Amino acid sequence: MIMRIFQVMTKKGKEEEFADFFHNTAIPLMKSTDGIVQVLPGAPRADSPREFSFVMVWKDLASLKAFVGDDYRSPHIDPSEADLVEYRTIKHYDLVE
Repeated sequence: MIMRIFQVMTKKGKEEEFADFFHNTAIPLMKSTDGIVQVLPGAPRADSPREFSFVMVWKDLASLKAFVGDDYRSPHIDPSEADLVEYRTIKHYDLVE
């Protein structure tokens, strides 16, 4: 299994707008995606009010590529969130059980 960690920092002043997208679009989408074993969404804390994250566990690389394409190492975003995000990172790991 593959653990995918996706982190986002919103643009200043866009926290509430991104939070709405995160809770009402991104989380439901990821939870309903075929090939995902587990989704752990992370909302901002007081000391990092612009940072959001997802830890996703994927069944295998084929499932991940079916969702994001062959360029799975790039942090893909939904076009509706592009103007809200200052930067994003993505990391992949083999899950240790």
